[in-house]
Amino acid sequence: MSDSNNSPSPLRQRMIDDMVMRKLSPKTQTGYIRHVKKFSEHLGRSPQTATSEDVRLYQLHLVEEGIATGNLNATISGLRFFYNVTLNRPDVVSTLTNVHEPRRLPEILNAEEVASLINEAGSKKYQAALSVAYGAGLRRSEVTHLKISDIDSERMVIRVDLGKGKKDRYAMLSPSLLELLREWYKQGQSQRKLIPGGWLFPGQNPVNPLTGRQLNRAFHHAREAAGIQKRVTLHSLRHSFATHLLEQGVDIRVIQVLLGHKKLDTTARYSQVATKTLRDVTGALEHIVLHSRL
Repeated sequence: MSDSNNSPSPLRQRMIDDMVMRKLSPKTQTGYIRHVKKFSEHLGRSPQTATSEDVRLYQLHLVEEGIATGNLNATISGLRFFYNVTLNRPDVVSTLTNVHEPRRLPEILNAEEVASLINEAGSKKYQAALSVAYGAGLRRSEVTHLKISDIDSERMVIRVDLGKGKKDRYAMLSPSLLELLREWYKQGQSQRKLIPGGWLFPGQNPVNPLTGRQLNRAFHHAREAAGIQKRVTLHSLRHSFATHLLEQGVDIRVIQVLLGHKKLDTTARYSQVATKTLRDVTGALEHIVLHSRL
Protein backbone atom coordinates (compact mmCIF):
# COMPACT_ATOMS: atom_id res chain seq x y z
CA MET A 1 0.00 0.00 0.00
CA SER A 2 2.95 2.33 -0.55
CA ASP A 3 5.07 3.41 -3.48
CA SER A 4 8.73 2.46 -3.85
CA ASN A 5 9.81 5.93 -2.69
CA ASN A 6 7.96 5.35 0.62
CA SER A 7 5.30 7.97 -0.17
CA PRO A 8 1.73 6.77 0.46
CA SER A 9 0.01 5.15 -2.49
CA PRO A 10 -3.30 6.68 -3.58
CA LEU A 11 -5.12 3.75 -1.98
CA ARG A 12 -3.32 4.11 1.33
CA GLN A 13 -3.85 7.87 1.32
CA ARG A 14 -7.55 7.36 0.71
CA MET A 15 -7.74 5.03 3.70
CA ILE A 16 -5.86 7.56 5.83
CA ASP A 17 -8.26 10.30 4.72
CA ASP A 18 -11.22 8.09 5.60
CA MET A 19 -9.84 7.53 9.10
CA VAL A 20 -9.03 11.21 9.60
CA MET A 21 -12.55 12.17 8.53
CA ARG A 22 -13.92 9.88 11.24
CA LYS A 23 -11.46 11.21 13.81
CA LEU A 24 -9.95 7.84 14.60
CA SER A 25 -7.05 8.10 17.02
CA PRO A 26 -3.49 8.06 15.62
CA LYS A 27 -2.92 4.71 17.35
CA THR A 28 -5.99 3.20 15.68
CA GLN A 29 -4.95 4.60 12.30
CA THR A 30 -1.48 3.11 12.59
CA GLY A 31 -2.93 -0.25 13.59
CA TYR A 32 -5.44 -0.37 10.73
CA ILE A 33 -2.77 0.47 8.16
CA ARG A 34 -0.47 -2.20 9.57
CA HIS A 35 -3.16 -4.89 9.46
CA VAL A 36 -4.07 -4.14 5.84
CA LYS A 37 -0.41 -4.07 4.86
CA LYS A 38 0.22 -7.48 6.43
CA PHE A 39 -2.78 -8.91 4.62
CA SER A 40 -1.52 -7.47 1.33
CA GLU A 41 1.91 -9.02 1.89
CA HIS A 42 0.32 -12.38 2.66
CA LEU A 43 -1.87 -12.10 -0.42
CA GLY A 44 1.06 -11.22 -2.66
CA ARG A 45 -0.92 -8.66 -4.63
CA SER A 46 -3.00 -5.54 -4.19
CA PRO A 47 -5.71 -5.93 -1.50
CA GLN A 48 -8.11 -4.37 -4.02
CA THR A 49 -8.15 -7.70 -5.85
CA ALA A 50 -8.97 -9.82 -2.78
CA THR A 51 -12.09 -11.95 -2.60
CA SER A 52 -14.12 -13.04 0.41
CA GLU A 53 -12.44 -16.45 0.16
CA ASP A 54 -8.99 -14.79 0.34
CA VAL A 55 -10.02 -13.01 3.53
CA ARG A 56 -11.54 -16.16 5.04
CA LEU A 57 -8.37 -18.14 4.38
CA TYR A 58 -6.28 -15.34 5.85
CA GLN A 59 -8.20 -15.51 9.13
CA LEU A 60 -7.73 -19.27 9.15
CA HIS A 61 -4.01 -18.77 8.52
CA LEU A 62 -3.69 -16.34 11.44
CA VAL A 63 -5.46 -18.73 13.81
CA GLU A 64 -3.26 -21.64 12.74
CA GLU A 65 -0.20 -19.45 13.33
CA GLY A 66 -1.36 -18.98 16.94
CA ILE A 67 -2.26 -15.29 16.86
CA ALA A 68 -3.61 -13.91 20.14
CA THR A 69 -7.36 -13.33 20.27
CA GLY A 70 -6.99 -9.59 20.81
CA ASN A 71 -4.64 -9.22 17.84
CA LEU A 72 -6.94 -11.28 15.66
CA ASN A 73 -9.94 -9.11 16.46
CA ALA A 74 -7.84 -5.97 15.84
CA THR A 75 -6.87 -7.35 12.42
CA ILE A 76 -10.51 -8.02 11.62
CA SER A 77 -11.45 -4.45 12.59
CA GLY A 78 -8.76 -3.03 10.32
CA LEU A 79 -9.79 -5.14 7.33
CA ARG A 80 -13.46 -4.36 7.87
CA PHE A 81 -12.75 -0.64 7.85
CA PHE A 82 -10.67 -0.92 4.69
CA TYR A 83 -13.24 -2.91 2.72
CA ASN A 84 -16.42 -1.44 4.19
CA VAL A 85 -15.37 2.21 4.13
CA THR A 86 -12.41 2.81 1.82
CA LEU A 87 -13.31 0.36 -0.94
CA ASN A 88 -17.07 0.16 -0.28
CA ARG A 89 -16.93 -3.62 -0.76
CA PRO A 90 -18.58 -5.10 2.35
CA ASP A 91 -19.01 -8.45 0.59
CA VAL A 92 -15.26 -9.12 0.86
CA VAL A 93 -15.28 -9.15 4.67
CA SER A 94 -18.67 -10.79 5.14
CA THR A 95 -16.99 -14.06 6.17
CA LEU A 96 -14.79 -12.50 8.89
CA THR A 97 -15.78 -13.54 12.39
CA ASN A 98 -14.79 -11.87 15.64
CA VAL A 99 -13.56 -14.26 18.31
CA HIS A 100 -14.80 -14.05 21.88
CA GLU A 101 -11.97 -13.42 24.31
CA PRO A 102 -12.58 -14.85 27.79
CA ARG A 103 -12.35 -12.12 30.40
CA ARG A 104 -9.97 -13.13 33.15
CA LEU A 105 -10.18 -11.69 36.63
CA PRO A 106 -7.43 -9.12 37.19
CA GLU A 107 -4.60 -9.77 39.65
CA ILE A 108 -4.94 -7.40 42.60
CA LEU A 109 -2.20 -5.95 44.78
CA ASN A 110 -2.99 -5.47 48.45
CA ALA A 111 -2.33 -2.16 50.20
CA GLU A 112 1.01 -3.30 51.63
CA GLU A 113 2.23 -4.42 48.21
CA VAL A 114 1.22 -1.12 46.61
CA ALA A 115 3.06 0.82 49.32
CA SER A 116 6.16 -1.33 48.94
CA LEU A 117 6.11 -0.97 45.15
CA ILE A 118 5.82 2.83 45.26
CA ASN A 119 8.57 3.10 47.86
CA GLU A 120 10.87 1.11 45.58
CA ALA A 121 10.15 3.31 42.56
CA GLY A 122 13.45 5.13 43.04
CA SER A 123 13.04 8.74 41.99
CA LYS A 124 10.44 11.11 43.36
CA LYS A 125 9.01 11.54 39.86
CA TYR A 126 8.28 7.85 39.44
CA GLN A 127 6.96 7.56 42.98
CA ALA A 128 4.53 10.37 42.23
CA ALA A 129 3.55 8.96 38.83
CA LEU A 130 2.84 5.47 40.19
CA SER A 131 0.97 7.02 43.11
CA VAL A 132 -1.29 8.83 40.64
CA ALA A 133 -1.91 5.58 38.74
CA TYR A 134 -3.05 3.94 41.98
CA GLY A 135 -4.37 6.87 44.02
CA ALA A 136 -6.55 8.25 41.19
CA GLY A 137 -7.05 5.06 39.19
CA LEU A 138 -5.65 6.51 35.97
CA ARG A 139 -4.58 4.64 32.88
CA ARG A 140 -0.95 4.76 31.74
CA SER A 141 -1.54 7.30 28.97
CA GLU A 142 -3.65 9.43 31.31
CA VAL A 143 -0.81 9.59 33.84
CA THR A 144 1.87 10.48 31.31
CA HIS A 145 -0.23 13.21 29.68
CA LEU A 146 -1.15 15.08 32.84
CA LYS A 147 -0.19 18.74 32.90
CA ILE A 148 0.66 20.75 35.99
CA SER A 149 -2.53 22.76 35.52
CA ASP A 150 -4.61 19.55 35.70
CA ILE A 151 -4.04 19.34 39.45
CA ASP A 152 -6.81 21.34 41.13
CA SER A 153 -5.86 21.54 44.80
CA GLU A 154 -8.80 23.81 45.66
CA ARG A 155 -11.44 21.37 44.48
CA MET A 156 -9.20 18.35 45.24
CA VAL A 157 -9.64 16.79 41.81
CA ILE A 158 -7.45 15.86 38.87
CA ARG A 159 -8.67 16.84 35.43
CA VAL A 160 -8.21 14.07 32.86
CA ASP A 161 -8.33 15.50 29.36
CA LEU A 162 -9.48 13.20 26.57
CA GLY A 163 -9.22 9.92 28.40
CA LYS A 164 -10.31 6.65 26.81
CA GLY A 165 -13.17 7.28 24.41
CA LYS A 166 -11.96 10.88 24.03
CA LYS A 167 -13.91 11.96 27.08
CA ASP A 168 -12.87 14.42 29.77
CA ARG A 169 -13.48 13.56 33.40
CA TYR A 170 -12.35 14.38 36.92
CA ALA A 171 -10.45 11.92 39.10
CA MET A 172 -10.07 12.04 42.87
CA LEU A 173 -7.15 13.80 44.52
CA SER A 174 -6.51 12.68 48.09
CA PRO A 175 -4.56 14.84 50.59
CA SER A 176 -1.68 12.34 50.74
CA LEU A 177 -1.44 12.23 46.93
CA LEU A 178 -1.48 16.03 46.77
CA GLU A 179 1.33 16.18 49.31
CA LEU A 180 3.44 13.76 47.28
CA LEU A 181 2.78 15.71 44.07
CA ARG A 182 3.86 18.93 45.79
CA GLU A 183 7.09 17.25 46.89
CA TRP A 184 7.76 16.21 43.30
CA TYR A 185 6.81 19.66 42.02
CA LYS A 186 9.31 21.37 44.34
CA GLN A 187 12.05 18.93 43.38
CA GLY A 188 11.25 19.15 39.69
CA GLN A 189 11.35 22.93 39.78
CA SER A 190 14.64 23.05 41.69
CA GLN A 191 16.17 20.69 39.11
CA ARG A 192 14.62 22.67 36.25
CA LYS A 193 12.79 19.61 34.97
CA LEU A 194 9.37 21.27 35.00
CA ILE A 195 8.24 23.93 32.57
CA PRO A 196 5.56 26.38 33.78
CA GLY A 197 2.25 25.08 32.51
CA GLY A 198 4.01 22.04 31.07
CA TRP A 199 3.87 18.31 31.68
CA LEU A 200 3.52 17.09 35.25
CA PHE A 201 5.78 14.14 34.44
CA PRO A 202 8.15 15.26 31.67
CA GLY A 203 10.52 13.02 29.76
CA GLN A 204 14.26 13.55 29.48
CA ASN A 205 13.44 16.62 27.41
CA PRO A 206 10.94 18.64 29.50
CA VAL A 207 9.17 19.65 26.31
CA ASN A 208 7.97 16.07 25.89
CA PRO A 209 5.90 14.01 28.32
CA LEU A 210 7.15 10.88 29.99
CA THR A 211 6.52 7.96 27.64
CA GLY A 212 4.31 5.03 28.55
CA ARG A 213 7.26 2.71 27.98
CA GLN A 214 9.39 4.60 30.51
CA LEU A 215 6.66 4.50 33.13
CA ASN A 216 6.03 0.81 32.47
CA ARG A 217 9.74 0.08 32.87
CA ALA A 218 9.81 1.96 36.17
CA PHE A 219 6.83 -0.08 37.40
CA HIS A 220 8.48 -3.42 36.69
CA HIS A 221 11.77 -2.34 38.23
CA ALA A 222 9.88 -1.31 41.37
CA ARG A 223 7.90 -4.58 41.39
CA GLU A 224 11.11 -6.63 41.25
CA ALA A 225 12.77 -4.50 43.92
CA ALA A 226 9.72 -4.95 46.17
CA GLY A 227 9.88 -8.72 45.70
CA ILE A 228 6.31 -8.96 44.39
CA GLN A 229 5.79 -12.31 42.68
CA LYS A 230 2.26 -11.69 41.40
CA ARG A 231 1.86 -11.43 37.63
CA VAL A 232 0.86 -7.78 37.62
CA THR A 233 1.26 -4.91 35.18
CA LEU A 234 1.11 -1.15 35.48
CA HIS A 235 -2.64 -1.37 34.79
CA SER A 236 -2.96 -3.52 37.91
CA LEU A 237 -2.62 -0.34 39.98
CA ARG A 238 -5.87 0.89 38.43
CA HIS A 239 -7.51 -2.48 39.12
CA SER A 240 -6.29 -2.34 42.72
CA PHE A 241 -7.60 1.21 43.14
CA ALA A 242 -11.12 0.16 42.13
CA THR A 243 -11.07 -3.02 44.19
CA HIS A 244 -9.86 -1.29 47.35
CA LEU A 245 -12.53 1.40 47.04
CA LEU A 246 -15.18 -1.28 46.65
CA GLU A 247 -13.90 -3.07 49.75
CA GLN A 248 -14.13 0.22 51.66
CA GLY A 249 -17.83 0.40 50.84
CA VAL A 250 -17.72 3.05 48.11
CA ASP A 251 -20.77 2.86 45.85
CA ILE A 252 -19.94 1.02 42.65
CA ARG A 253 -21.59 3.79 40.59
CA VAL A 254 -19.18 6.31 42.10
CA ILE A 255 -16.28 4.04 41.19
CA GLN A 256 -17.66 3.82 37.66
CA VAL A 257 -17.50 7.61 37.34
CA LEU A 258 -14.00 7.80 38.82
CA LEU A 259 -12.73 5.18 36.37
CA GLY A 260 -14.50 6.72 33.40
CA HIS A 261 -16.28 3.49 32.51
CA LYS A 262 -19.11 3.80 30.03
CA LYS A 263 -20.89 0.67 31.25
CA LEU A 264 -21.53 -0.35 34.84
CA ASP A 265 -20.91 -3.98 33.88
CA THR A 266 -17.25 -3.13 33.30
CA THR A 267 -16.92 -1.79 36.83
CA ALA A 268 -19.01 -4.57 38.37
CA ARG A 269 -16.37 -7.21 37.69
CA TYR A 270 -14.30 -5.79 40.55
CA SER A 271 -16.88 -7.20 42.94
CA GLN A 272 -15.53 -10.63 41.96
CA VAL A 273 -12.05 -9.82 43.26
CA ALA A 274 -13.00 -7.73 46.30
CA THR A 275 -12.12 -10.46 48.79
CA LYS A 276 -12.75 -8.32 51.88
CA THR A 277 -16.28 -7.64 50.66
CA LEU A 278 -16.83 -11.37 50.18
CA ARG A 279 -15.49 -12.15 53.67
CA ASP A 280 -17.85 -9.60 55.23
CA VAL A 281 -20.93 -11.18 53.70
CA THR A 282 -22.79 -13.50 56.01
CA GLY A 283 -23.24 -16.83 54.29
CA ALA A 284 -26.73 -18.16 53.65
CA LEU A 285 -25.97 -21.24 55.73
CA GLU A 286 -25.38 -19.05 58.79
CA HIS A 287 -29.06 -18.04 58.83
CA ILE A 288 -30.42 -21.55 59.30
CA VAL A 289 -30.12 -24.03 62.13
CA LEU A 290 -28.77 -27.45 61.34
CA HIS A 291 -29.55 -30.37 63.68
CA SER A 292 -26.68 -32.79 63.99
CA ARG A 293 -27.60 -36.48 63.66
CA LEU A 294 -24.29 -37.69 65.06
